Amino acid sequence: MQGSIEEQDALWAEAVAYTRGRSPGSFDQWFSGIQFDGLTDGVLGLRARDEFVREWVDHHFLPTITDFIRSKTGWSVQVAWSVGGDMKKPVAEPVQDVKPVRAKALAVGEESTRPASVRPPAPPLEGLNPKYTFANFVVGSSNQLAHAASIAAAGGGGPRHNPLFLCGGTGLGKTHLVHAVAHRVRQERPETRILYVSAEKFVNEFVQALQDNKMSEFRARYREKCDLLLVDDIQFLASKTQTQEEFFHCFNALHQSDKQIILTSDKYPQQLERMEERLVSRFSSGLVADIQPPELETRVAIVRKKAQIEQLDIHPDVVLTIAQSVRSNVRELEGTLIRIAAKASLQGKTLTVEFARQEILAASSVRPTEQNVEDIQRIVCHHFKLRSTDLLSKDRHKSVAFARHVAMYLCKQRLKCSFPELGRAFGNRDHTTVMSAVRKVESLRTNDPEVRAHLEAIERKLGAAD
Repeated sequence: MQGSIEEQDALWAEAVAYTRGRSPGSFDQWFSGIQFDGLTDGVLGLRARDEFVREWVDHHFLPTITDFIRSKTGWSVQVAWSVGGDMKKPVAEPVQDVKPVRAKALAVGEESTRPASVRPPAPPLEGLNPKYTFANFVVGSSNQLAHAASIAAAGGGGPRHNPLFLCGGTGLGKTHLVHAVAHRVRQERPETRILYVSAEKFVNEFVQALQDNKMSEFRARYREKCDLLLVDDIQFLASKTQTQEEFFHCFNALHQSDKQIILTSDKYPQQLERMEERLVSRFSSGLVADIQPPELETRVAIVRKKAQIEQLDIHPDVVLTIAQSVRSNVRELEGTLIRIAAKASLQGKTLTVEFARQEILAASSVRPTEQNVEDIQRIVCHHFKLRSTDLLSKDRHKSVAFARHVAMYLCKQRLKCSFPELGRAFGNRDHTTVMSAVRKVESLRTNDPEVRAHLEAIERKLGAAD
């Protein structure tokens, strides 16, 4: 179907009517900032008032519109966006948000001449990823607490903890949850003043304010003109004494006004080195929710969700193969899926289990061979002059148990495996046993010089093995 301009305009009008019918109020609000620039041979031209409107419409409405056009024509619809410029013919009229008028102001039968107020979409927040929403976050046992606490912090019900401190390794979803909170609050309460910064940006802004003698503006921004403060990678404030002092006062001002604060870090508050004790105490005063590496079932769900978002048709066996092969973090898991799918498409090949395995193997051969649980177990046994089977046995002799605990600790630190996975790797032990062992060795490393010497010697051997 090619059709004349009139026919294609009529097709667009049908798609608009169909989409508006599913959510009329929301549609008119957002499409008052969208202009239709034409539909030619499957290329849909749209103009957005600004980038924020473009992202929102692209994410929430375009799938419905393009599916409708595709069902009518068979086209593979592509969208050509432009942003800014004159909006001479918006798709919808601006939503009229009429404020209620006191009854005594109008006589019976009179009409109000008061102009309606229109609330424009809130400006975009710098640095937010539009794909990092709660809808796109896969929940499993490894991140359930952090997810529930984030929803509560966004006003979604449940006890709200302030501050909320999200901690976990790289690529496990901390930033995703922070962005999701911002998106949810912006959607439901657009008047909320949200500040999202990395700790590094906070430091840079503080230094710049000092140099420009603009500390009053800086403090007003963070203490008075902020309803929700989101700070990523708070560990980068370490050793920056003046910045910590300023952040301490900002934290206090917001907390005393019951303004929500959410922080992320790759370590627990008590493990933050060169951080003032009073800050550590405040970070711990709310809820500390850690995110562990996802177990296999969650990894499978993550790959499926990413494939759905990217509109990739992946066989369940391929999904399982990717989930079994990549265990380190969510970011690498999703990246592996995209890379393999892109290569299969470019080469015109079917994405089979064998193709996926070959690509994963090729990628792993490019970088240094990563150690696994068995490698660490073998080196620990060599250090303590034990057999590998001893670590998997039920033997509770002090020397064997200590070596087992050390191996569990090193596996957790170096491989970022989940506690259940480590439990299975050490003779099908319960995950709580592994948690206890890791915490015990962490404490001994700090307080016992002999244990610290053992760990450093083993880590040198592991480094040499790398």
